[in-house]
Amino acid sequence: MPLPISGLLERLGVLLATDRSRDDRGDVPGWVMVTLMTAIVVAALTPFVGDELRNLLVRAFSMVSG
Repeated sequence: MPLPISGLLERLGVLLATDRSRDDRGDVPGWVMVTLMTAIVVAALTPFVGDELRNLLVRAFSMVSG
């Protein structure tokens, strides 16, 4: 048998009154979206600037190691 309206309202009040403190782990969908968008940008730019980036990294590593 379904609850009367007063019972539903009472349960709703209890649910709304409970303290739902936020978890400190962060916003998982947010960081996943940022990571995905970064990977897409890198993949889209690689054909155009791949040689320049490679030369930049080679020069940077040669400065550090040599």
